[in-house]
Amino acid sequence: MRVLASRVPEERSWRPVWPCPVVQVLGPLRHGAGDPTFQRESGTLWRGIRTPDGPATLRLESRPGDGVVHTTAWGSGADWALDSLPALLGALDDAAGFEPSRHPAVARLHRAHPHWRVPRTGLVLEALLPAVIEQKVTGQESFAAYRRLVLRWGEPAPGPGADRGLRVQPSADVLAGLPSWEWLQLGVDGARARTVVGAARRAASLERTTAWGHEEADRALRSLPGVGAWTSAEVRARAHGDADALSVGDYHVAQDIGFALTGERLDDAGLAELLEPFRGHRYRVQRLVELAGIRAPRRGPRMAPRTHLPVRT
Repeated sequence: MRVLASRVPEERSWRPVWPCPVVQVLGPLRHGAGDPTFQRESGTLWRGIRTPDGPATLRLESRPGDGVVHTTAWGSGADWALDSLPALLGALDDAAGFEPSRHPAVARLHRAHPHWRVPRTGLVLEALLPAVIEQKVTGQESFAAYRRLVLRWGEPAPGPGADRGLRVQPSADVLAGLPSWEWLQLGVDGARARTVVGAARRAASLERTTAWGHEEADRALRSLPGVGAWTSAEVRARAHGDADALSVGDYHVAQDIGFALTGERLDDAGLAELLEPFRGHRYRVQRLVELAGIRAPRRGPRMAPRTHLPVRT
């Protein structure tokens, strides 16, 4: 009966009050081209989600001609996934106080992407897991480790998601119980593994932060050993819909935003000063730069992936 129920779809069509660019809004939820929880094909997105009610497969089809986003979901978490769709696509994002005209480059970026909004998944551990794995390593290394973790310890997404190879992240109980050697074989060092395990053990408390103010949520996240300003921002920009969740300490963000707005590379201190007029919306500026594809010219050798971990492929 459980297998049969997982293949019975729930369907809804949602009509946003603005031209919602679904792919742009949900882009930050994908962690590398091989992310097993996220698939994209010709305007249709698929997500494998672990909701508070259980796993779900969510299919989103943008129909601009009709002005709707048609969604289908399978699994015990289907209703939760469909109920959270407006927030997921930015319906709760409040741009009040954002004045692009305060900087000519920001104004140009906003004109190019006027309909983008900050998503809110409402799922803290879902955002925290890949953020911790991405700490202080190359994208190539972190994406590979995350993919191995989901493939080995996650589960097939319900309904047709499983047929497509779509996966759902491991549960908090599974993450909390993984031994240190298993993390090493996945390509995750001890420090990051301890952070994930500690967060998984407090998963229920962390999920409640989505009902808190952004500053309070930030303090709660940063109270976790191993979670600093960057990781907290990565989580809040996705799970909490925080338009001010600037990725302070990122390897490239300060340089890219500085280059986009001033033509010069900046450090974190310079970036903070530059974006102070946009406080409350600093992540919004960051994402507009990312959507424009503007990157500061890279200098020097790339950060090399580490090769000493006993990765099992």
